[in-house]
Amino acid sequence: MRHWKPAVTLLTALALGMATGGCASGPASSQAPPVEDAAITSGVKAAIRQAPELQAADIEVATREGIVQLSGYVSSADNVATAASVARTVKGVKSVRNDLRLK
Repeated sequence: MRHWKPAVTLLTALALGMATGGCASGPASSQAPPVEDAAITSGVKAAIRQAPELQAADIEVATREGIVQLSGYVSSADNVATAASVARTVKGVKSVRNDLRLK
């Protein structure tokens, strides 16, 4: 009888572990994976280069946890708004912090 107690305890622990092992603690698999910050930064830079009115702008882009920060210089207030608008169109961007200044 003494040999059965450790075996029963072990089997019970394994059964409980298997029963709860399938529970997911992360996001559901049906959700798309988050976009990497480096990919967001590259996407925003490419989108800014494609905007004709921002060709002469000196814009730096940094991304952290999906939050894009724009800094640098543009030639008009309209360009400040355009740069932020363009950045928001990129996949994965959660918000835009616009620190652009006029030349």
